[in-house]
Amino acid sequence: MLKTISDLLLNIPDLFILKDEQMSLHTTFKIGGPARLFLDAHSVDAALCALDVLGGFGVSPLIIGNGSNLVVSDEGIDGVVLKLSCSKVSVSGNKIFAEAGATLSSVASIAQRRGLGGFEFAHGIPGSVGGALVMNAGAYGGEISQVLSKSTYVSHDGIFTIPVKEHNFGYRTSIYKQNPAFTVLSAEFSLYEDTPDAIASKMRELAERRREKQPLEFPSAGSVFKRPEGHFAGALIEQCGLKGFSIGGAEVSEKHAGFIINRGDATADDVKRLVEHIKNTVLKETGVTLECEICFV
Repeated sequence: MLKTISDLLLNIPDLFILKDEQMSLHTTFKIGGPARLFLDAHSVDAALCALDVLGGFGVSPLIIGNGSNLVVSDEGIDGVVLKLSCSKVSVSGNKIFAEAGATLSSVASIAQRRGLGGFEFAHGIPGSVGGALVMNAGAYGGEISQVLSKSTYVSHDGIFTIPVKEHNFGYRTSIYKQNPAFTVLSAEFSLYEDTPDAIASKMRELAERRREKQPLEFPSAGSVFKRPEGHFAGALIEQCGLKGFSIGGAEVSEKHAGFIINRGDATADDVKRLVEHIKNTVLKETGVTLECEICFV
């Protein structure tokens, strides 16, 4: 069937088709085996056409953006992956329009140059706009829910645009997390006027805080666990003496215990076993149940 699907996809402009593509090339963790069929859509139209073809065969692809929150199986994915690389960004007044594949850092940089504040918190988050909406990404007191005005998505029922109040935003969740069949196509953000220098200063301050506290020199998927109510996951893990603890090539960061890093040869199984060990140890020693923020595929 995948051969037939590939043939039908060949003539779609801006769609790149790869077979047995290593997912380690498309995740920030640098982990993951081959996807049997990997589609890279460089325009919204290409993504819509690909989804239409796949839907005709009853195939639901794994939708990815920058792969910053994923741990993909070492065996790979015996199916279809659709990467949204559509990344157009435009500015009108205090509004920024961005397609789902645009990186948060690129949107933040454009906002800074145009003197639009409020998006500084997202500059160091390694994800894409689409992924950020799914997870209500946030850092240093800022969240996507605070700057979003509306977004557009496609589902089996058509294409829809919804205002921010209909996104069911919560801590690391949204209408898109709750409805995996909804695929983010684009977003519009409402920001405020500020000077480019003041915005750049805030971004430099946050970047310095990240460099000091986060293991940016190693591949990772960011914070592994959600923040437990009344606690900080990293502090609990450190309290349990797990800083530096490793299984295979996966290690609890010495710099920030809330991160698991890839020392260079980590497998998805290493990460999964390390996550389970952390959860079990923290629960046994503190009584707190940790919930994963990263997604295992």
